[in-house]
Amino acid sequence: MEYPELAARTRRFTRGAPRAVTVASDGSRVVFLRSSGPEDPADALWVFDVGTATERLIADPAVLLADAPDDLPAQERALRERLRLSASGIGSYATDPAARVASFPLGGRLFRADLVAGDVVEVATAGPVVDPRPDPQGRRIAYVTSGNLHVIHPDGTDALLAGEDGDVTWGLAEFIAAEELGRYRGFWWAPDGRCILAARVDESRVPRWHLHDPARPEVAPTSVAYPYAGAANAEVTLHLLDLDGGWVDVHWDRETYPYLVSVHWAEGGPLITVLRRLQQHGLVLSVDPRTGETQVHAELADPRWVEPVAGTPSHLPDGRVLVGGELAHDGYDARCLFADGTLLTPPSLYVRRVVGRMSAGAGAGSPDLLVEASEGEPSEQHLFRVRTAIGAGGAEIRPLTSAPGWHMGAVGGDVLVVGSASLDRAGTQWTVWRAGKQVAGITSHAAKPPYSPRPVLERVADRRLPAAVLYPRNHVTGRRLPVLLDVYGGPGHQEVLSARSRWLERQWWADAGFAVVTVDNRGTPGVAPSFEKVIHRRVADVALTDQVDALAALADKHPDLDLERVSIRGWSFGGWLAGLAILRRPEIFRCGIAGAPVTDWHLYDTAYTERYLGLPSENADVYAHHSLIELAAEPAHDARPLLLIHGLADDNVVAAHTLRLSAALLASGRPHSVIPLTGATHMAAGGVAEQLLRVELDFLRRNM
Repeated sequence: MEYPELAARTRRFTRGAPRAVTVASDGSRVVFLRSSGPEDPADALWVFDVGTATERLIADPAVLLADAPDDLPAQERALRERLRLSASGIGSYATDPAARVASFPLGGRLFRADLVAGDVVEVATAGPVVDPRPDPQGRRIAYVTSGNLHVIHPDGTDALLAGEDGDVTWGLAEFIAAEELGRYRGFWWAPDGRCILAARVDESRVPRWHLHDPARPEVAPTSVAYPYAGAANAEVTLHLLDLDGGWVDVHWDRETYPYLVSVHWAEGGPLITVLRRLQQHGLVLSVDPRTGETQVHAELADPRWVEPVAGTPSHLPDGRVLVGGELAHDGYDARCLFADGTLLTPPSLYVRRVVGRMSAGAGAGSPDLLVEASEGEPSEQHLFRVRTAIGAGGAEIRPLTSAPGWHMGAVGGDVLVVGSASLDRAGTQWTVWRAGKQVAGITSHAAKPPYSPRPVLERVADRRLPAAVLYPRNHVTGRRLPVLLDVYGGPGHQEVLSARSRWLERQWWADAGFAVVTVDNRGTPGVAPSFEKVIHRRVADVALTDQVDALAALADKHPDLDLERVSIRGWSFGGWLAGLAILRRPEIFRCGIAGAPVTDWHLYDTAYTERYLGLPSENADVYAHHSLIELAAEPAHDARPLLLIHGLADDNVVAAHTLRLSAALLASGRPHSVIPLTGATHMAAGGVAEQLLRVELDFLRRNM
């Protein structure tokens, strides 16, 4: 069986692998999801007991979704059957801090698992559940159904805590928060479990897309609230809701700071981060849970945009507030951590995420922080222990991983769980450590890929752009190869990583007869803040220039790259970049493939687009400069073939915009083809994606 079929059947070799790892606060248990094998899509809930180094199955979705009891009403039985057929396993779960209890939705139903005894029970709810989470004591469960926030009490009583009709939801993250701000939740339990901090989202002013699949006329159009650039966002407010019915509004200047970026409430009062619409200024605020009044703890400012650090802000045990920020003076160019303004991490460290606290041992003072960061090499991520105790020694860190690769972590008490990926082995290997000693590994049932790609990773051009070249496995030095530039290039995402999974599909392309090149242009993370933010208001020029310059620099080092035969392909932002390359630089690119491209940035969402391009009303020329439709309308002197692919159910980059691009290409006489994907969303997945690989390959071979 070839790679496309294997990738489709194994979800790109991730089925059967552990994921969603959580460690109990006392280090006694590690909770995770994993399916039974390489082709099983249904993840089950598991616990690894650290003391005995054994795994226990807690919740098997096949058992939990067995046929409903005979005494259920017919309507309830029919609903359960529809939900059962649509479910593919446990997609997510939540625990109390001690990981004694877990709650999870499955087929729209709510289940509660006792992670100590191993018992699992279904909990009756008012409707299909979203984001159920136990309180910190594990006694109650809050969840959302139909946009309303409910709480289930220990006696089974299901109480409506907050809800409204119309375009208002309670307890859910709005589109912009989940898509662009990294906030996926809309409610937070108080540490004592006596109240909930909840987001109220009013989408009544937000424009709506009406999505209709012409290939399925019998299906009614879907209405989706979508705030495109310059349009109104959802109105988001915060409220402290007592379980006995009390209500306190949280006060901040929402007109000036409309974006609620993060909420943290583990001790003391809540900490929230809010940003202005253009994201050049923000505040870290503490909330008084009695009155809802807020106090400024830190200001975040950047003339381009503020980039908060994941896992911040939070309280340290001594009361200081941990904040992520940037050091951009006296020659420094770094993403760092600060505690009440005191630097905790050295400028050599590019901090990506604060994972949590690590036990410092008896009598050792304040706990340390576990941090994911890069140090000098953006293709690698390592785990570091960061000292928080106040001392005269300045910033103090200790690396916990050293092998080349991409390392992730989870922590609780004195237990550290490390997930490691590298170029030397397939998948991610999870290992459990206690007090610095390895306990065991968490078993993976994932399939092994049919080959071992060996990309050449390097830094090129005077800007030291991260880049990689991948040759066919049977390549003979001296044989010139056509080049496939496989791109993404967008902010917040890297492709050139020291992890084998990033290169499996690209090796298939290489074995088809290409030298595959991938470049992380400026604007991508991992190098330095200035490297990321130079794209401000000029994304197109910087990204395309870097891709072209990197190609030339790689050809100097790799003489088998034939720059007379260069193609380009990408999806989403990469699809836009591929279209841009074909339209602007036809002397370099012979043909291109653009999957789900952003054709007109006026029509992409507010937070992402305005962060980089500004408001359309103030930067009309910038938007025109970045529009593929505007470019396509220009006279064609050296037009190159372009293949456009788009899912008809895409609610992020609407397919009609790609059809507008097709019309502009047709009007200017530019050769192109369009493939509409029935039922597909923004990124084609599964069998659809793998079938497309062969269609794309045929297109490249015909046009190269």
